[in-house]
Amino acid sequence: MKKFFLHLTLIISLFIISAKAQNKIIVSDLKCEMLTNPEGIDVLQPRLSWKIKESVNDVKQTHYQILASSSLEKLNAGNADLWDSGKVQSDESVNVIYNGKKLNDRQDIYWKVIVFTNKGEVKSTELAHFSIGVLTYSEWKSTRWIGYEKASPGDSISQYSRLSARYLRKEIDLKKKVKSAKVYIMGMGLYELYINGNKIGDQVLAPVPTDYTKNIKYNVFDVTSQLQEGKNVLGTILGNGRFFTMRQDYKPYKIKTFGYPKMALQLFVEYTDGSKDVIRTDDTWKVTTDGPILSNNEYDGEEYDARKEMKGWNTINFNDKKWFSAEYVQEPGGFYEGQMSANMKVKREVKPISIKQTVKGTYILDMGQNMVGWLQLKVKGNVGDKITMKFAESLQPDGSLYIANLRDAKTTDIYTLKGEGEEVWEPRFIFHGFRFVEISGFKTKPTLENFVGKVVYDDIATTGTFDSSNPIMNQIFKNAWWGISGNYKGMPIDCPQRNERQPWLGDRTTGAYGESFLFDNQTLYAKWLDDIRNAQTIDGGLPDVAPAFWRYYGDNVTWPGTYITVADMLYQQFGDKKVVQKQYPSMKKWMDYMEENYLVDDIMTKDKYGDWCVPPESLELIRSKDPSRLTDGELISSAFYYQLLNIMKNFAVIANAQTDIKHYDELASRIKKAFNVKYFNTAKNNYANNTVTANLLPLTFGMVPEELQQKVFENLVHEVEVTKNGHVSTGVIGTQFLMRTLTNFGRGDLAFKLASNKTYPSWGYMVENGATTIWELWNGNTADPAMNSQNHVMLLGDLLIWYYENMAGIKSNPQTPGFKQIIMKPDFNAGLAYVNASYESIYGTIKSDWKKDKKALVWNITIPANTSAVVYLPTTDISAVSIDKQKLDKTSHSYKTEKSNLVITLSSGSYILNVK
Repeated sequence: MKKFFLHLTLIISLFIISAKAQNKIIVSDLKCEMLTNPEGIDVLQPRLSWKIKESVNDVKQTHYQILASSSLEKLNAGNADLWDSGKVQSDESVNVIYNGKKLNDRQDIYWKVIVFTNKGEVKSTELAHFSIGVLTYSEWKSTRWIGYEKASPGDSISQYSRLSARYLRKEIDLKKKVKSAKVYIMGMGLYELYINGNKIGDQVLAPVPTDYTKNIKYNVFDVTSQLQEGKNVLGTILGNGRFFTMRQDYKPYKIKTFGYPKMALQLFVEYTDGSKDVIRTDDTWKVTTDGPILSNNEYDGEEYDARKEMKGWNTINFNDKKWFSAEYVQEPGGFYEGQMSANMKVKREVKPISIKQTVKGTYILDMGQNMVGWLQLKVKGNVGDKITMKFAESLQPDGSLYIANLRDAKTTDIYTLKGEGEEVWEPRFIFHGFRFVEISGFKTKPTLENFVGKVVYDDIATTGTFDSSNPIMNQIFKNAWWGISGNYKGMPIDCPQRNERQPWLGDRTTGAYGESFLFDNQTLYAKWLDDIRNAQTIDGGLPDVAPAFWRYYGDNVTWPGTYITVADMLYQQFGDKKVVQKQYPSMKKWMDYMEENYLVDDIMTKDKYGDWCVPPESLELIRSKDPSRLTDGELISSAFYYQLLNIMKNFAVIANAQTDIKHYDELASRIKKAFNVKYFNTAKNNYANNTVTANLLPLTFGMVPEELQQKVFENLVHEVEVTKNGHVSTGVIGTQFLMRTLTNFGRGDLAFKLASNKTYPSWGYMVENGATTIWELWNGNTADPAMNSQNHVMLLGDLLIWYYENMAGIKSNPQTPGFKQIIMKPDFNAGLAYVNASYESIYGTIKSDWKKDKKALVWNITIPANTSAVVYLPTTDISAVSIDKQKLDKTSHSYKTEKSNLVITLSSGSYILNVK
């Protein structure tokens, strides 16, 4: 009997423990300015965020209490000497503004949060940290910019520029035991930092690029553990990046150059006795250009001679007598800023799938995936042997590299062996866009084990997954992931392979929105908006490329308008009001500039690119020459400007500029009227020459009178379904709105056809023809190579948004930005049998996993804690619906009927919905 009771007691105890574990609520993912434990931020009142993770339904935050201390010891002891917010009644867990004691330059802050929910109190299990950067220019006044501003033997200051890397070193003597140390570095164009032979950080191609005459980003590292009492060595390698640009002394009216590489560095040391020291860059540093990196050019590649390696150059007791004293050089001119976005990293590796010999004796390596980054080489050979690797995206019919679409980019890495056993090498200061590599110089046939592909992009998380019953759509999604990630290079660039690689605004007008479902791109795009603002002319004009490495100021609407649409994306997807408030004055200045200079009779008369890259009538053409396929440029610019006015109305409220709203309203009303007078054909109920884009834009933007919308839509559908045989006929502009508008007007089935097509022109056509990324052109396999990148993302349009919002049903309610409330309204009848998607929002993971057959729809939903969802079910019959195997009733859930849907509001948690 005693054994029985003991056994029963054990069972009950285990049950209680299990129940507690199942009901566990934790607070995690603490972030400052949406960065995890950032060093050197330049914000004195940063925004703090956290996530609540739960294993029970209906968890709501009711209060929070933030504790911030000047040391970890104080925080652990409960001494919040910087800020104790007290118990604040609020459900806000994102972008809570620090409101404690004033923070100072280079100060460390440690913080945690206590969350009070309707289920009880929860303390954060992790302690978070951030530090303030060097906030004023004067704090750098004793730190000198140093470098070496001369060409060396082998360098070429020409169109095909060659410049050897700069190696710098400084021996220092720390007389006491180090308590803490941080280094602040600005290394232009790119740097690697070493202390006592060890590389600091795992970032690559740092820092992020800017217009260096406008702003310079510094990186900050805690290097306490790398320093020792006594002698230490600081070492840096400076690469060229976008500073010493890829093309020198060539088209100076277009290409902006910044000079030779240079650096400024400050090392702040605090000793255990409380005393402090600062080591700065000055002319006591030593420099050489006679190192192994002979050239590093983003377009042309990197050349490395291992025979010139300087063993121990970044450690003590190295003989640097042949090195020069560093020169004092001019500063770049831009203001110094803490970097508030991620550096790039090697994010994954790709193993090649085949290697084949060519008729000329070289070898073609196939990575199996069009990727962006570089190739790591493992090789044995004799001293002086030279391995050459040339990179390309595709092959010609004879099996050789197809390089015509690279223009004049040489895309070649060269490694010269030192002849000491197995040598392992990878470049430092360049990247390539490639699937195939031509290898030459091996004495024997190389094997797949000689090579590893290193995938490089910004160190941001993948936040979205998507799988469906349609294999073509699934592959398009994978292709999009590879294309987007590869073109994140501290700024969103257009392509990674040819002699361009520029941050074109028009490629991301709506693309940034779709990308935000796949990647945590908030800080990347917030930084990019600063780049755009910094490129604004005094009179208000905005460029087509920003940073303006190319001086393209075209004064059109659709490309510069990206400044406004990306800010709107950051607000809608991430709830970021600050970015709107910060950028609003410059946005308004540009809107006023365009109105004053180009609005004539309430029509915006300036356009530059039209509906860029519509599918041409001939597969060999880049751009269509058929007038019936082309949309009037003034129609596009007028409609787009009208839409921007409506966004600016919302921004005016956020920026506390309500007095601007009246002007936006009046101007929008006038443009709408003039637009319909000029372009609407009352006899045919269409706009202009009846292209899909001509009808699509006014329909999407609400410019069509309500009583005529259905007729205009019918014309649009006829063009897509009949005239174009159910295929895409839009370019970059129209494709941004095509999929959502078709679905919102009830033709999700037609949108699905476009998404799942395999024939030209379509995204599926790219897949069927071997694409593993997204092409620049719909006919990217046949078009003129002059403009034929095989890794572009601009033609994605609103496809990814449609995947998530219309197929998966994961959409932020515009009334509660940042997914505080989720709209879950998939189009179950578009053509898919199942969708399984997830998105890591700023509140937590959202999941939508539905499957249907003729008998029932089964839908698994996950809603993050502290949020809710409005869920649309494809029935009006309440008796056909069950939630977690329980029949729906008014006592358990609120619901309403809306057209042919039953609409239920659900609180956080996981649910299984069944509709018979």
